[in-house]
Amino acid sequence: MTDYETLWRDFKWQIPETFNFAVDVVDHWAEDADRLALIWTDGGGRERRFTYAEISRRTKQVAALLARHGVGKGDRVLIMLPRRPEWQIAMVGCLRLGAVPVPCITMLTAADVAYRIDHADAQAVVTSFDNINKISAERPFKARLSVGGAAQGWLDFDAAVAAETADFAAPEIAADDPAILYYTSGSTAKPKGVMHAARGLYTWRVSAEYWLTLGDGDIMWCTADTGWSKAGTSILFGPWSCGSTVLFYDGPFDAAKRLELLEQYRVTVFCAAATELRQLINEDFAGRDLAALRLTVSAGESVNPEIVNRWSALTGGLLLDGYGQTETLMTVMNYPSMPVKPGSMGRPLPGTEMAIIGDDDRIAGPGETGRLALRRPNPQMMLGYWQAPELTADAHLTIDGVEWFITGDTATIDADGYIFYAGRADDVINSAGYRIGPMEVENALMEHAAVRECAAAASPDAERGEVVKAFIILNSGFVGSEVLTKELQAFAKSVTAPYKYPRKIDYVEALPKTVTGKIQRRKLRDQEFKNGE
Repeated sequence: MTDYETLWRDFKWQIPETFNFAVDVVDHWAEDADRLALIWTDGGGRERRFTYAEISRRTKQVAALLARHGVGKGDRVLIMLPRRPEWQIAMVGCLRLGAVPVPCITMLTAADVAYRIDHADAQAVVTSFDNINKISAERPFKARLSVGGAAQGWLDFDAAVAAETADFAAPEIAADDPAILYYTSGSTAKPKGVMHAARGLYTWRVSAEYWLTLGDGDIMWCTADTGWSKAGTSILFGPWSCGSTVLFYDGPFDAAKRLELLEQYRVTVFCAAATELRQLINEDFAGRDLAALRLTVSAGESVNPEIVNRWSALTGGLLLDGYGQTETLMTVMNYPSMPVKPGSMGRPLPGTEMAIIGDDDRIAGPGETGRLALRRPNPQMMLGYWQAPELTADAHLTIDGVEWFITGDTATIDADGYIFYAGRADDVINSAGYRIGPMEVENALMEHAAVRECAAAASPDAERGEVVKAFIILNSGFVGSEVLTKELQAFAKSVTAPYKYPRKIDYVEALPKTVTGKIQRRKLRDQEFKNGE
């Protein structure tokens, strides 16, 4: 991309009538026998490498194994694995068969897993040996596959797959056939199943091309967990659609180790949550050779401008924020060829139109805060919430004959088309008639040397109804005090509009977050109002 305006204006989606990711992507790149698909390593230093040809062969064996046990097209298969090669192999094996993988993180409890199995009506399960105890022995499945060892009622994944033929004829998958089922974090209610079609898997290459700018020779490392939709776009579907190599690390978070791996494997494109980046910038970069790292991206939670500036100064490469949801995947991004406005999520992906909808259900003008919405139809959109047609319908709004998907987030769009995140729809603080987005407050505070991480939420106030309260994790060397509180309040007033400054500040050790790393401001707000009763 060299000219965003022209590309966005002229872009037209060209969705094939049929699409099987395993056949149309993996098998395509497998024609180059030496093209490297995956580098896996772990905290102990072990390493395994897989070409696309090896991935093609193994996923054919997985498809054959599942089919032999009665799993067919459209059947849901729960896949709960840590960051190890069997995850990609199982996922693509399901897609080759036309089965619908249901990726889940291994941190789920037995009750969490049972809910997903029952809600999805999963017909098979693939998990690691140390997680099989989370699966009810009484629950009938067509197949139970254990990675890392066999047990009663379970097949050893590696042995069973190795015994199968690699001669598997994949079925035809229509563009609108169900392809993958994600579950949201469930921070406010039971997790929602988000069903995507095969066309979704096809379209996610567009963000990989224009945001990640992936191609031949690139090594992409995304630290997202395997149950997150971000893992789909930045570990599996995006990079492999571009024929790039993926680095897959299975080990605990350690900031120094992250930098070591970036250097050792000559990673060219890195994707990490803002929470990780906040810790990485406090590491010693002296002597590190990160010359290969040309681009870092982040999504899932907004990256404060201060983090962007410090990361770019330390690495010499770009750090570009982006926005997406499980229901839509990546839709708003900053692009390497486009000027970045501090604090902005960027501009819509080519082929995607976004708007701000006001409380009067009309399209808002530049600078007005309202509900962020995506215009339909859009092939990146989910088919719908699984088994919840009313919930799906409630997420849509028609204005002047145009249907919009309401994201549940609030934002503003400036006169140049840049979108600025304000918070979840229920995160906006209404203080004395002023609507204040928590990100505006957080971005201001993050520029202060004392602040390592923070969140802003509404707190009850007799005079103003609500006031801004900041919950702050301090950097080492700083201690919470009344003097520091006044300093931070004055600093916030100097950086952003004075009415947005936090009238209350608490110093905390941790912030409530979802499993995907998003700050749960609602929990902070609810606790404030409970305490204020």
